[in-house]
Amino acid sequence: MTTERLAGLTHRDADWSGLRVVVGGVGVSGFAAADALLERGAKVTVVDGAAPAERSTAAERAEILDILGARLVLGPGSSDRMPPGPVPDLVVTSPGWPPTQPLLAEAAASGVPVWGEVELAWRMRAATGAAPWLSVTGTNGKTTTVRMVESILRAAGLRATSAGNVGTPIIEAVLHPQPYDVIAVELSSFQLHWSSSLAPRASVCLNIAPDHVDWHGSLEEYARAKGKVYANTEIACVYNVQDEQTMHLVEGAVVQEGCRAIGFTLGVPGPSMLGLVDDVLADRAFVEERRTSAAELCTLADLRGGTQSVAPHVVADALSASALARAHGVPAAAVREGLRAFRPDPHRIAEVATVAGVRFVDDSKATNPHAARASLTAYEHVVWVAGGLLKGADIEPLVEAVAGRLRGVVLIGRDRARIAEALARHAPDVPVVDLEQTDTGAMDVVVSRAAGLAEPGDVVLLAPAAASMDMFTDYGARGDAFAAAVLRHAGHAGPAED
Repeated sequence: MTTERLAGLTHRDADWSGLRVVVGGVGVSGFAAADALLERGAKVTVVDGAAPAERSTAAERAEILDILGARLVLGPGSSDRMPPGPVPDLVVTSPGWPPTQPLLAEAAASGVPVWGEVELAWRMRAATGAAPWLSVTGTNGKTTTVRMVESILRAAGLRATSAGNVGTPIIEAVLHPQPYDVIAVELSSFQLHWSSSLAPRASVCLNIAPDHVDWHGSLEEYARAKGKVYANTEIACVYNVQDEQTMHLVEGAVVQEGCRAIGFTLGVPGPSMLGLVDDVLADRAFVEERRTSAAELCTLADLRGGTQSVAPHVVADALSASALARAHGVPAAAVREGLRAFRPDPHRIAEVATVAGVRFVDDSKATNPHAARASLTAYEHVVWVAGGLLKGADIEPLVEAVAGRLRGVVLIGRDRARIAEALARHAPDVPVVDLEQTDTGAMDVVVSRAAGLAEPGDVVLLAPAAASMDMFTDYGARGDAFAAAVLRHAGHAGPAED
């Protein structure tokens, strides 16, 4: 009976009352899921192995859920097993919990279905007239792409937002009291793993590179989870011509009748593709005579936003965002206007300052080798600031690929020795500064030593290829520390250049 009832929960006005649900965590997505379920009469138990600190945001969420009628089971060990009481009808998992997490493993053994917050959000859309989703996944570039999509949609006069892994829980966007016309949805591999019913208007997997293999168990399982973004797509499955694996994921996807495969490329586009013709982003997919003509979307100058150059992976993100918007029927003029207006989130190839002819660039968001490679290959001569927590990633291919661009390297963080070893093998003549300091104030030394290695025209690039938590609270704090140190260095060096 439970399976039949869950199958019928396909919209917000279905009968959710009395459904016994265990929700994992009092984080942003867990709170949003529990709140939505409680509003519809479900019996919700929230479990969290971390007892919220007094007067913390988590404690405030827990207090609100308690007032709304949730049962709270918090503190060490709480998420290691099913809470006492009747077996639940459903578990809504915390996004970061892997399938091997004890409570989830127990649910699987007991035959209790597990959904993610994204699956729950899809099933809580309006029964009719729900905002379509333009869904984005990939190892890198997801946030930039969904933000670009949002900017383009708004330029077209649509009430639009970006949500999902980008920050705002998708269930909040779906249940917003003022409905959206369309939603740009960022989806992580974790979220996709726990989703099964999604049917986006258009979808894209930007790229596939080794990441989160420890969570998924293998690179193959990670790629399979990413490929779920294409399932049931209505209008267009967008893939990266330069990343054949994304094309193979499209080929294996079960989609809706009439759905098209649309490629994007940094080269000249063929029919049913978007790409570059000289400095013009061109569409040969969503035009009537795509075999003989193309629509001009924008130029590279439109993407620069006042910076000196635009990195290739930013161009790729713009092409994929344009493809999703065009699949939704957005005119070319709105694509240009939206991309012109777009400004990236902090710590994504952010130009901090130019001092004595040397540009300092913060790409702290490059937390894995694939992302760092995209940054490094955007510049001819680089002093690379790298290091942190490699999370088991193989740094060797990255170092080998960019060795010829390196003017020097400054290494920080716990796993810097592994990068140093790779540099010794593939770039033995490149000077390397190995900093043992692990306090957050080390960035002043980083910037000073990097500036000493650089020549006029070079770029000092923070693209760590690693996570930050060994030295900083997150990649944002790392980027902020770098930018502040650069500005202090600029002050000591004299007026910074425009």
